[in-house]
Amino acid sequence: MNREATYQQLRSHLAYLKLAAVAEQLPAALQGAEKDKPSYTQFLHDLLDVEVKATEERRLHGRLRFANFPQAKTLEEFDFTAQPSLDRRLVDELATLRFIEEKANALLIGPPGVGKTMLAIALGLKAVHAGYRVYYTTAADLVTRTSRAALEGRWQTTMRFWNGPQLLVIDELGYLPMPGEAASHLFQVISRRYEHGSIILTTNRGIAQWGEIFEDTTVAAGILDRLLHHTTVLQIDGESYRMRGHRARIAQLRSGLNQGGEFSRSHLGNSDDR
Repeated sequence: MNREATYQQLRSHLAYLKLAAVAEQLPAALQGAEKDKPSYTQFLHDLLDVEVKATEERRLHGRLRFANFPQAKTLEEFDFTAQPSLDRRLVDELATLRFIEEKANALLIGPPGVGKTMLAIALGLKAVHAGYRVYYTTAADLVTRTSRAALEGRWQTTMRFWNGPQLLVIDELGYLPMPGEAASHLFQVISRRYEHGSIILTTNRGIAQWGEIFEDTTVAAGILDRLLHHTTVLQIDGESYRMRGHRARIAQLRSGLNQGGEFSRSHLGNSDDR
C-alpha cells in the first residue's frame, strides 16, 4: 500500500472512530513530525492529547447547557468585603466540592439582594467545571414542573430527572407561599435526593419562619429534617447589592449638580433621549 492510500485509510479509521479533532490536526501533525522527528510515543501522545482536550471541552459545554444557569458568575467575582457577616471559611470549604462527594447540602439564608443566588451559581459553576452534573431551578419553577408532570402522568419520569444531577440548585425558596400540593412536591424531590445527591438551596426566610412558607408544618419539618441532616448553613445578613447601587447612582447624580443647582447635561441626558 502506497503512502497516499495509507493516509486515506488512516483518515477513514479516524472518521470511523469519531476522532474528529485528531483528523483535523493530522496534516499539520504529520508535517511537523517530518520536520522535528519526535519519537513515535511523543507523536502519538501529542495527537491524542488534542482529541482528549476537544472531548473535555465538548463535555464541559454540554454540562453548562444542561445546568440551566440564568447567568455565569464565579466565586472570584463575589464581593466578600461587602458581606462581612458571611463566613468566608465556610464558603472556601464548600468550594472544595467535598460536600458533593459526601452527598451533603448547603443552605444559603439572607434577605433579598445580598448575593445568595450569585454564590449558589458560582458554586454550581465550579462544580460543572470539575466534571459534576449540575442543574439550576427556582423553587417556583420546580413545583410548576412537578405539578404539570403529575397532571400529565409523567410523575416518575420527572422524579428521575430531579434525582439525576449530582448537584441540584434550588433558588428563591420563600418568595412565594407554597400551598399543600406544591409543598408536597418539593418534599418529594428533597426526600428522594436525601443522601443520594446534593442540594444548594437559597431562601430569604430564616429556618424559624419556614412555617410561613408552607401550609403544612409537618411537610416543612420533613423538608428541614432532610436538608439539615448534612448541611452547611451560610447566613448572609449584609446590605442589598442593589440598594448600594441605587445609593451610588444617587450620589453620582448629586455630584453632577453645578454651582447653579442644576444637573449637568451629562447626567440628565439630551432632551431627545427623554
